[in-house]
Formats: sequence, C-alpha cells, structure tokens
Amino acid sequence: MNNLTLLDGGIGRELKRIGAPFSQPLWSAQSLIEAPHYVTQVHENFIQAGADIITVNSYACVPFHLGETLYQQQGATLARQAAIIAKDAANNAPHPVLVAGSLPPPLGSYRPDLFEQQQALDILTTLFEAQDEHVDLWLAETIASIGEANTLVNVLKNSTKPCYYAFTLSDELGETARLRSGESVAEAIDAMLTTTNQEQAIQIKENDGIFFNCSIPEAMEQAIRDTTSQLEKHHRQLNIGVYANSFTPISQGHEANLTTQASRDLSPEEYLVFAKKWHHLGANIIGGCCGINPNHIKALAEWKHAF
Repeated sequence: MNNLTLLDGGIGRELKRIGAPFSQPLWSAQSLIEAPHYVTQVHENFIQAGADIITVNSYACVPFHLGETLYQQQGATLARQAAIIAKDAANNAPHPVLVAGSLPPPLGSYRPDLFEQQQALDILTTLFEAQDEHVDLWLAETIASIGEANTLVNVLKNSTKPCYYAFTLSDELGETARLRSGESVAEAIDAMLTTTNQEQAIQIKENDGIFFNCSIPEAMEQAIRDTTSQLEKHHRQLNIGVYANSFTPISQGHEANLTTQASRDLSPEEYLVFAKKWHHLGANIIGGCCGINPNHIKALAEWKHAF
C-alpha cells in the first residue's frame, strides 16, 4: 500500500454537512465569503481522517457560481484566500500533506455544451495565477470534453508542478467509458498524449496524472481499464486517480445551479469496496468527490495502513 496516496473528499457537501453557510448558486464560495473558518475546519477534518492531499476550495470561484459582477470584483481574491487557507491547514497538519490547486469547470459542471474556449481560458488563467504561489500540485477538475482538457493543458503547460487532469464520466454504463460529451476516455487520453501540432506541442509530464471524478463509483472501473490500455499503447506511465461522488446518476443537460443533485446513502464500507477494485486495476491516488466525507476517507486510510 506504500504506492497509494489519499486525496480528500468533497469540500462543498462537507461544508453543508457541518453547518457552514451553503446555498445555490454560491455553493462552496459562500463560506469563503461569510465564514472562512468553516473551510479551515473541513480541511482539518479530512487531514485528521488521513488525507495526504487536500484541495483548495476554489471550485466555485467562477462566474457560473459567483455571477459575473462578483467574479470580476472578488473571484481572484477569493481563490487566493482559499489557497492560503489550505496551505495553512497543511502546514499545521500532524503528517505531511500536499495542497492541490483546483481548476474547476469555468462555465458549468457536466455541461460541455456551454464550453467556450477563450472565455474559459481567461477564467482558468486567473484562477491559476491566484493559487499558484500557495499550492504543491494542480487538480483540473470535472473535465467533460476533450476541448476542455486541451484548454486546461494550455493553462498548465508551463507549470513544473504535477498536474492531474480529472475527467467526469457519463453515468450510463457501457463497454466503453465515455466523458459527459459522449467522447470516449480512450479518445481523450489519446488526444492528450499525441502531439498533432508541433507548434503547440502538448507536454504531459511523467509526474502528471489522468484522474476521474464526480461520477458514480460504478463508472470508474471501465475508465481505469481504458486508461491503462491507452498508456500502454503510448508507452507511458502516469498517475491514475479516482474520486467518485455519492450522487444518483446525473442526466445529460443537468443544470447545476438550479437544483441540488440527489445523493445516495453510500457508506464508507461500500465506498471502500469500490476503492479496493480501483487500486487493484492501477489507481494509485484515491479520494472522494461530492458527498464523500471524512468518514469515507478514514476507512480508506485504515485499509491503507493495515498493509
């Protein structure tokens, strides 16, 4: 188990669970604005559970959640504040903890149809610059299409820090794992690892990673299998990470700000069963997304340390 690193769980739902200010559309940004001590508490909860990596609470520091006016006024400041809070929590941890800067979907989660490259690039660059000084690695989260992935690679192309690209998967299971855009995981990884334009060569470093997040646990197994197959094809070895949610399946066209997605009662023991399978298939970084709380991470940590 020495090759297993534990990521934290879902910050937004954990803020809600502990009673922090939390409502749509602000989501996890509301606590940053009104009561940032709750954000510190969430990081501490996941650290105490055994997380080796904690994620900056910058997921909602985008116009999609803040609104255009508040984003222009405070988006960068809030993202920087979130990174400082995470770094302070890591520095005070009883064991070594790394801080992952978060680059979220700038124009809406699960909605590749809303993606617009230049607008996304501007927002993501702002979030990158706001957090970079205070983070140890990068987590590009909930990527729903190859176009989104390419934009994120462009934002991170000059970073010397590990960069983890986390794709969100269709919750409709099949023999081929697919992104929410309908594109296959195999196509996405092939696009990221194949240089098709020598003037804008995509450089995926050896310490980078392919991750899958914010999808039901059942969708992850095939994605890992498809990933390892593509990595073998390209003669590459990258980190593979998984952090699933505890949502019910998300339908195409889901509008995240209009409703709170329904959750399922997924126990730590049930989540651990999935995690063991992911690790067996090659995932070396495992955590949780929305609805996966410190109790789930604690179960993973106890399993890890039992070996």
